[in-house]
Amino acid sequence: MVKKEKEKKAKPKGKATKASPKKITLREGSTPKEFSEKIGIKAKDIIEKLKEQGYSISVNDVINEPLAKLISEELGLVIELITIEKEILQQAESAKEELVPKPPVVTIMGHVDHGKTTLLDAIRESNLVERESGGITQHIGAYRVFHNARPITFVDTPGHEAFTQLRARGAKLTDIVVLVVAADDGVMPQTKEAINHAKAAGIPILVAINKIDKPEADIDKTKQQLSKEGLLVEDWGGEIISVEVSAKEKTNLNELLEMILLLSDVIEIKCNPKVKAQGAILEARLDAQKGPMAAVIIQHGILKQGEAFISGTRYGKTKALFDESGKALKKAEPSVPVEILGFSDVPEAGNLFQVVANIDTAKQISSYRRSQIKKEEAPRPEHLTLDDLFKKIEEGEVKELPLVIKTDVQGSVDTLTDILPNLSIEEVKIKIIHFASGQITESDILLASASNAIIIGYNTKPSQKILDMARDENVEIRIYNVIYQLTEDIKKALSGLLEPILKETYLGKAEIRRIFQIPRVGVIAGCFVTDGKITRNAEARIIRDGEVIHKGRISSLKHIKENVTEVTKDYECGIGLEKFKDIQEGDVIEVFTTEKVKPE
Repeated sequence: MVKKEKEKKAKPKGKATKASPKKITLREGSTPKEFSEKIGIKAKDIIEKLKEQGYSISVNDVINEPLAKLISEELGLVIELITIEKEILQQAESAKEELVPKPPVVTIMGHVDHGKTTLLDAIRESNLVERESGGITQHIGAYRVFHNARPITFVDTPGHEAFTQLRARGAKLTDIVVLVVAADDGVMPQTKEAINHAKAAGIPILVAINKIDKPEADIDKTKQQLSKEGLLVEDWGGEIISVEVSAKEKTNLNELLEMILLLSDVIEIKCNPKVKAQGAILEARLDAQKGPMAAVIIQHGILKQGEAFISGTRYGKTKALFDESGKALKKAEPSVPVEILGFSDVPEAGNLFQVVANIDTAKQISSYRRSQIKKEEAPRPEHLTLDDLFKKIEEGEVKELPLVIKTDVQGSVDTLTDILPNLSIEEVKIKIIHFASGQITESDILLASASNAIIIGYNTKPSQKILDMARDENVEIRIYNVIYQLTEDIKKALSGLLEPILKETYLGKAEIRRIFQIPRVGVIAGCFVTDGKITRNAEARIIRDGEVIHKGRISSLKHIKENVTEVTKDYECGIGLEKFKDIQEGDVIEVFTTEKVKPE
């Protein structure tokens, strides 16, 4: 632990005078001893230099951001702390000569009821192999099939939400997206959403036109609709591979597998088997007999039994490995889905999984991450906002402005997708990565988080659940009712002239359970606070049957006949609303504050 020994820190001595100090990358959780070995300076000399400036550390202390900054100043270096997962990934990708082809990992996406699950089941059933006696097929989030003796791994959790959540956490697990489109239904809203999620992730798309067995199937119409979404198939002169299948009749499944392998050869999917094993958690559970277990797909390296690992704040040692049929394994190679026994606690799905040198290193990193979370309350990645856009343009950090557009009706979508790209300037291109009519959804938040995008809502109001999720993911949502205001804000953001905005902060909700007529006072709502808190003089909106019928201010607040400033969850209260009496039992009062926030 770093301790300040002097009242006033002396000015650092011996700073480097070079214009471009040497940059050192240091793994999170490293100690001064490990750092000294990396740069060739004795640890005691580093400790002595810091002691001269009033800081006392030991060789086994963990180097955090403040300490890294101090050491940088003393030694004339630039120290960048990186995660161990990033360190191993850099090692894996930089050694080009060690990269070898690996089996593709495939995620199936598409509109609901277009046959994603049926297709997955059909592929699995048609590729069943002899199982050892006693083998039990179990769900671990992914499974392998073999075509012409070559394996393909299918992620068994269809849905763009899971796909994008993995990506938002830094795990680019999928190599190929198979987009399932029903020939009798064509391109639908979730089809478009899946296309945009895959494009935003930079994942190649292969189209499976399903349900060709149905009399109403129209394959040409489906291909025409796909071309409007930017997916021009090969037989129409494009580059997108398409296969016409029937999951129900098991038609052309082998051809689909053949095309997946062909596409994987073309895009050259590779891994480095010589680094410490790295992958991502698909699913996790607590087994009543075995304890915490997690399903992982390995991306680089070869996972062996008995190796120490870290995943988020969880750590452990691989006591046992099992494949999707429950068969015990001694090792798992890249693209192999494997269930691991040996976690200290149940890890989070979507987190990266990384093998480390030994269990002490795993504990050290886990302890460091827990301490950082406690100090910083789960630090979140910074995402782009309109307020800081111009600053980032000037600094050369931003070359495009990604937007997710959600509107009340399709006509508004068409209008905005025509207008907004034309607002691009020479330095920054406006890129609409997804657009649709309807409410802002969790999927939109995840896509914006993974793509560093801003969500624009037009004539649509996000729910509190969505606002909370956006806050947790650090995603900005901008709501507009007038197109002119929207376009002006974009223009001002691009030119650095954005005016202060009104920021709304949710406080709580109360349900009206009785109506009281008080002489010389008027109508008072007898309420029960169901969430957060109700504050006197705060702003409020009255919600009836899911619709906002009034916005105003809370003029009075009582609890057991006493005037109070606030009432918290699970307490009753009497609420008076300024200039509004038309309330009913069952109405919900949602309370919030607004403040002007200036651009930084």
